[in-house]
Parts: sequence; structure tokens; C-alpha cells
Amino acid sequence: MSAIKISVTKPEAYDILIENGSLKNCGELIKPVARGKSCLVVTDTNVEPLYLDTVVDSLKSAGFTVNSHVFPAGEESKTFRTVENMLGAFVSAGLTRTDFAVALGGGVTGDLTGFAAAIYQRGIDYIGIPTTLLSQIDSSVGGKTGCDLVYGKNLAGAFHAPKRVIIDPDCLDTLPQKFFSDGLAEAIKYGVIKSKKLFDRLLEEDAHGFINELIEECVSIKRDVTENDFFENGERMLLNFGHTIGHSIEKYYNFKDITHGEAVGIGMVIMAVAAERNGECELGTAKLITQALHKYNLPATTSIDTQKLCEGAFNDKKRRGKDIKLVVPERIGVCTVKTLPCDRLVDYIGGDR
Repeated sequence: MSAIKISVTKPEAYDILIENGSLKNCGELIKPVARGKSCLVVTDTNVEPLYLDTVVDSLKSAGFTVNSHVFPAGEESKTFRTVENMLGAFVSAGLTRTDFAVALGGGVTGDLTGFAAAIYQRGIDYIGIPTTLLSQIDSSVGGKTGCDLVYGKNLAGAFHAPKRVIIDPDCLDTLPQKFFSDGLAEAIKYGVIKSKKLFDRLLEEDAHGFINELIEECVSIKRDVTENDFFENGERMLLNFGHTIGHSIEKYYNFKDITHGEAVGIGMVIMAVAAERNGECELGTAKLITQALHKYNLPATTSIDTQKLCEGAFNDKKRRGKDIKLVVPERIGVCTVKTLPCDRLVDYIGGDR
């Protein structure tokens, strides 16, 4: 047998720029990393009236040929049909392999645009301009892209890193409080998995008062984790704390009536309670997480029974054959990844919870 080894390098490095007012200057900030002169700005119907003209004008002023594509806002749009429509818009805009897409909006927009860019002509560049707290501190960082299937959340996708991410904290001024809280669920997650100092500050202070620092801290934590494990084979799994059960909750409600952050918050509490019950977690951890969630008007419980929660989790991408990977807190600031046979998940979480 002959064996020929082919070395594959890591994705290229990219910058995440955080600056108030940077939306108006995004064209000049994109110029240094753009290989082509044409781009398509993708956004949704919520963001379009707020920021699309500002971004298009800035790109045109920087010398780019600009087209735009708008899709209906909401998790319900996170489908292959929406991706297919985006790909059609790429073609109509005449994008070539040296041109790029711009994802202007929240997590759904970023995930869908990045996925479309990953598969269009086998991959074109894209720029992230996240406008929600959740997307600024979490989904715009790390290169995960994708869409939902009827079977579950984010089951189709690709790892495709952006060329640059531009974060303008001023965009949060137009964000409804419900969705500001939605993003804070992910900030709480970062505190639980990596930074007790951040968690304590979220409990003791109002996040509105240190928002720029919060964004930078969360982005830095995710950078440190994803740099060492881009393809999620080890430490990056910690970022999924609360997500396995959270995604199941979202699927149960057909991605309506509950936000991603709300579902993840509930998932974090369920996992902390289970870990405490099984002697793997410092007592009182679940109570602290609950306090943090309630402070920012996020729910901490669900009426969905354990069996149904676990059924939804079995389709999650953290499943490996007959096992599932769970992120388990040991205490605030420290989490580990636990491998559990799927047939033990109900008992582990607690069928009578």
C-alpha cells in the first residue's frame, strides 16, 4: 500500500474590529481584506430599514460595486430555501470567486450568509457585520455557518471563517430589550465555562454599563477557544454549554415563541442541576446561574418533560454514534466535556426533574 500525506493548514487569521460608529466607515475597513470589487450585502427585513443604506453607501464610497439581498427576518427563515435564494442573488449580482458577501444582521443572517458563501463556487469570502448582542459576542466569531433542518437546529453547515468582522456597539441602541437579554444568555455562558470574574460582574453590575468591555471579553474568550480547536474536536465543545438541551427546546417550539438565548439559559440550568445531582458540580451552581438569568429577564425552567427534551437532543450534532457529548459545569468558571451513552441521558438529567 502506498500512502501520500497531504497537509491541510488552519483557516487564515482574521480581525474582529470593535468600535462605536464603525458601521459608517465599514467600506474602508473592508478594503484591506477584499480581493475583488463586487459584493452582495445580505440582511433581513428587520435590519434593512435601520442599517442597509448606511452600509451600502459606505461600500460604494470605498469603490465597491454593491448589490443587496433581503430575506424575511426570523429563525423560521433559517432554511435551505433561504440559502438557495441567497445563492441565486449571488449569481444575479455576478459575484466571482474573488468577490465577497457581507452578512449584516443577527445570528441567523450571519449563519446563512456564511453558509451560502462557503458553498458558492466552492467558497467565496464574506464579511461579518453583526448587529445584535448575541451575534456580536458569539455567532459572528469562530466560522460556524449553517441552517436548520426539520429534524433539528444547525444540522447542515460548514466551517467557513470570515475575512473580517466589524462590530459597532452603537447598533445595540436599536435592539429591543428582549433581544438584548437574549444575547446576555451567551455572555452568562462564557462566564460559567471560562470566567468567574465575568460571571460575577454580570451578577453585580448592569451589563448596559460595560457593554464594550463585555463584547471584547466574550470575543476574546471565544477566540482563545476556537484558535486551538477550529473544527470542534475538543475544547471548542465547551462553547456548547446549555446548547444541546437548548436546541431541543427550540425545536420543540418549532423555532417560534422562544429565543435562542432563552432556550440556552434553560439548558444551562438543566445541565447544572443534573451535574449537582450526580455529584459532578459544586452545590449552588444552578442557583447562581438561575439568579443571573432572572436578573436579565430570562427564563430558567421549562414545562417540557425530560423524555421529549432528550428525544430532541438525540438529533443534535454533538451526538457521536451511540454516545452524546455533554458540557458539564464543575463550578462557575470551570466546565468539562462528558461522554454519555444516549440511553443514559434521561436518567442523567433526571426523569422526575
